[in-house]
Amino acid sequence: QVQLVESGGGLVQPGGSLRLSCAASGRTFSDVNMGWYRQAPGKGREFVAIIGNLGTTLYSDSAKGRFTISRDNATNTLYLQMNSLKPEDTALYYCSVLPYWGQGTQVTVST
Repeated sequence: QVQLVESGGGLVQPGGSLRLSCAASGRTFSDVNMGWYRQAPGKGREFVAIIGNLGTTLYSDSAKGRFTISRDNATNTLYLQMNSLKPEDTALYYCSVLPYWGQGTQVTVST
């Protein structure tokens, strides 16, 4: 059974940084795409970033230049380094290996 468990969220001031992690288990992940999505209060879930099995990355316009997605295939772990955080980045952040989803980790950017 595939399990995805996110961690690393929290409260941070504008301009700050956070590193999210997603521990994956239940199958081999080195051959599939892994991604991050987020859902802000009152809004739909939106794409943030994705990384392919060979390391190719794709970012949303809002994440480009501030966020970095990476993966460690040896430990089945997905990361999202978030820098220069803004209040509009406040959301529940989900790890995904489609069709599977984690439970999310809350990121709040506020003074």
